[in-house]
Amino acid sequence: MKLWPLSLVFGLFSSALWAAEWDVPLQDGAIAKTLAQAADGDTLRLRAGIYRENVVLDRPMVLDGQGHATIDANGFGSVITVTADDVTVKGITVIGSGSSHETIDSGIQLKKTAFAPQILDNVSLGNLYGIDIHGAKDALVAGNRIEGRLDRHVNSRGNGVYVWNAPGAVVDNNDIRYGRDGIFVNSSRRNSFTNNLFRDLRFAVHYMYANDSEVIGNTSIGNDLGYAVMFSRNVVVADNVSINDREHGVAFNYTNRSVVTGNYVRGAKEKCSFLYNSNRNEFSGNWFESCGIGIHFTAGSANNQIVGNAFVGNRTQVKLVSTKWHEWSEEGRGNYWSDNAAYDVNGDGIADSPYRPNDSMDHILWSQPSAKLLLGSPAVQLLRWSQSTFPALLPGGVIDSFPLMKPVKPAAAGKVENDG
Repeated sequence: MKLWPLSLVFGLFSSALWAAEWDVPLQDGAIAKTLAQAADGDTLRLRAGIYRENVVLDRPMVLDGQGHATIDANGFGSVITVTADDVTVKGITVIGSGSSHETIDSGIQLKKTAFAPQILDNVSLGNLYGIDIHGAKDALVAGNRIEGRLDRHVNSRGNGVYVWNAPGAVVDNNDIRYGRDGIFVNSSRRNSFTNNLFRDLRFAVHYMYANDSEVIGNTSIGNDLGYAVMFSRNVVVADNVSINDREHGVAFNYTNRSVVTGNYVRGAKEKCSFLYNSNRNEFSGNWFESCGIGIHFTAGSANNQIVGNAFVGNRTQVKLVSTKWHEWSEEGRGNYWSDNAAYDVNGDGIADSPYRPNDSMDHILWSQPSAKLLLGSPAVQLLRWSQSTFPALLPGGVIDSFPLMKPVKPAAAGKVENDG
C-alpha cells in the first residue's frame, strides 16, 4: 500500500472540507462581487434569470447555472473568460458577446493560462464564437448546445468551437449549428472531436496544421462540407456520418499517413471523398453513396490504400487521371462497386474478374466537358465496348482485381437508417 505524506492528505482533506458554496443574488455585477469574496475551489450557484455582466474566472472555481441562469455581456467582449486552472463552467446560457474577430469575442473563452478547464452542458446563443479554446491545454468541452449568428454572411461569422494551439482538447457530444465552421482547429495536436452533431455550417470539422488527432462518431447534415483535414498527418477520421453535405463528405488536402475508416457518406452533390496532394493514407470500410463522384484523387495523391469500401450509386464512382494502373485490392480483397455486373462462380464473395471504374472516354470527359454531347453516339459506344472487351486498350487508372460481391454497411449507418 502506498503511503501518502501526512501533509498532503491533510491538505486534500481540508481543501474539500472548507470549499464553500455561494448563492449568487440575481443582480447586475453580482457574479464579480461574489468572486471577489470566494476562495479557490468554491462553487458559485446562479439563480434563475439574467445576469448582465462580463465574467472573468481567474482562480479554481465552479460556476454553476443549474440549467436556468443566463449571462448577457450586452454586446461587449467575451461573456465568460477563463484564465485559471481547474475551472468548471456548467449549466449556463451565454448570450450577447461582442463582434470583434480580432479579440475573438466568444460565449466562453479559455485562455492559455487555463489548464484542464471543463465546459459542460451550457448553451451559447448568437455569440460571434461559441467556445474559444485559445491555448488552454487538456480542455474538455462536452454536452453544450451552440448556435451561432445569422446576421452575417457565413464567412464573416465565428466558429462554433475554435481550437488554437490547445493540445489535449476534447470536444464531445455537442450540438453545433449556424456560425461558420462547427469546429475549426489550427496549429494544435492530440485533439479529440467525438460524437458531435453539426448542421447549417460551412464545414462541420475543419483541420489546419493539426497532427496526431481524431475525428470519431460525429454527424454532419446539410453543411457545405463535412470533414476537411488540411496540412496535417496522423489523423483518424472514423465512424462519422455525412448526409447531404453539398460539396464533399470527407476532404484531405496535403494530409498524409492518416486513416479514414467506417464512415457513412451519402448524398454529397459534388464528391463523397476528395484527396488533393495527400499520400500514404488508408481508406477502409467506408460507404460512399449517391454522390456526384464517389472518390476523387488529384494533384499527385499517391500510395493510398483503398480496400473494403462500398461505392454505391455514385454518378461517377472514381475520378483518377493517370497513365499508370493503381491497384485497389490487398491480399485478395478489394471494394464493392454497385455498377459492377460481376459473377462469382465459386461463391467466395469475390468477383471472378477485375473491375475498372473508368475508361479512356471518362478521361476525355474530365478534360473536355463539352464532349458529353457525344455520349450517345455509336462511336463512343463502340469505343467503350472495345475497351471493356480488350482491357489492354485502357490508358491506366484504377483497377480492383478482387472486387467484392456484397457491400458491408459500417456501424455509423445505423444513426441514419431511417433518415429521409
